[in-house]
Formats: sequence, C-alpha cells, structure tokens
Amino acid sequence: MLQPARTKFRKGFKGRIRGKVKGGAQLAFGRYGLKALEPDRVTARQIEAARRAITHHMKRVGRVWVTIFPDVPISKKPTEIRMGKGKGMPEYWAVRVKPGRIMFEIDGIDEPTAREAMRLAGAKLPVRTRFVARLG
Repeated sequence: MLQPARTKFRKGFKGRIRGKVKGGAQLAFGRYGLKALEPDRVTARQIEAARRAITHHMKRVGRVWVTIFPDVPISKKPTEIRMGKGKGMPEYWAVRVKPGRIMFEIDGIDEPTAREAMRLAGAKLPVRTRFVARLG
C-alpha cells in the first residue's frame, strides 16, 4: 500500500476539506480519467482497491496512473480506552480529495473498456466520481 517513506511529523491535524481543487483538475498523462465530485478523505486501501479494479478489468493492457498519494496520517485511539492520555497512534494513511481532482488516469484502451474500468474503480471510493475523456 502507498505511504510516505518518511515524514516531518508523526501525527497530523484532522484538517478540513474546503473549496475546489487548484491543481490536478485536467488530464495530465492518460486519455481517460476519474474525477472526484465531492470532498472526502480517501485511504491508501481504497486507492489500492480502485487501482486493482482498473487493472483487472483492463486485463493488464494499457497504462494506469494514480495521481493522488496518501500523505495524511490518520490516528485512532484503541477501543475501550478512556478519554485523555494523549492522541492515539497513527492507524492508516489518507489523502484529502477536493471536488474536481483527477484521481486515476488510463491510456492504451478503447473508451467503452475505460468507462467500465473507471465505473468499477469509482465503486471502491467514498466519493462520487465522473468519467472524463481528453478531447481529440
């Protein structure tokens, strides 16, 4: 699964996801992409599940780019532990996705196959998504 090799700080703030995306709203690598329509945190496991769904449907033909990276540590206290005594340990990694962000890009296959692959990937993610294609 994806996670940073090293970070400056072990635990991060929760943060809020406000506004639309500034960069990463256009296709940069492939011909087809999957765009987020709402803000949410996407975990490393969800990214990997979506990537596997895409490559499985494409039958490993063509190329896949994952344009998001989980760099936010999500901490959690153990179950049945009383409040207080500090913040919990980092449990998993996530990325804050804003509306308009391209999360996956693919190339080297026809549009119906790409559309179905992205539909399957979108089912693995906690955000509503839209299939986008490059003009021309």
